[in-house]
Amino acid sequence: MENSSNKTARPGTVYLVGAGPGDPDLLTLKAAKLLQRADVIVHDGLVSREILDMASPSARRISVAKKRSLHSVSQDQINNILISEAAKGHVVVRLKGGDPFIFGRGGEEADDCIAAGVAVEVVPGISAALGCAAQARMPLTHRDASSAVSFVAGQCKGLSDQNWSGLAGKGRTLVIYMGVANAEAIVEKLIADGAAPDLPVAVLENGTRTDFRALRTLLTDLGDMVRREDIQSPALLVVGEVARYGDAEDKFREFAQLAGVVA
Repeated sequence: MENSSNKTARPGTVYLVGAGPGDPDLLTLKAAKLLQRADVIVHDGLVSREILDMASPSARRISVAKKRSLHSVSQDQINNILISEAAKGHVVVRLKGGDPFIFGRGGEEADDCIAAGVAVEVVPGISAALGCAAQARMPLTHRDASSAVSFVAGQCKGLSDQNWSGLAGKGRTLVIYMGVANAEAIVEKLIADGAAPDLPVAVLENGTRTDFRALRTLLTDLGDMVRREDIQSPALLVVGEVARYGDAEDKFREFAQLAGVVA
């Protein structure tokens, strides 16, 4: 919600806008309207070209794309850009893949803007988890398979120190963002925290885009499958019985054929 209680808000406004997982048709109406109103668009690398092309031709675009282990623009610099542009009276759209408040660092950006007296409004987007799962026809909850869902980040510092016990297993779904590069370490962590080696897993690559893939295997085979199939980010890992559900036309492996890889 917009920070209407801030008496010192400057004329410009920062809108933290979720661009969804890639398909421009999944933008909210409000997000599409703001792209047309924006004076400045500060966007991530995962925002698709088709979505950026929906913006007003007069809008100035600032890319703050980041890659794994290479943050060419630091988070502090991004926050400063938002504050500086809003202070000039601009309508600033901070365009983020997925939803701004799910592993999007939107909370940090909102806090810094508010502290600087800049008005902020959050426009939610379809998260990667929801968009990818929908394309794979994979329910994250299902009365026969899962009554709880957890979201975690797979490339955070101190991964081995995080406690994931109970997040993956019978009746539960675990969705792991940014986990492809650390797939083998994630497998070791989950099994060490009590997950069964034969737990079903799905990898959802390039969700909602034309080159989308849904690949399925067992937990113990996840690291090997990532290498075999040359899976690349952006991709999500979905761990749990719901990984058995989905479109039969998707590329996936029969679980019975993989039983031999389970110790």
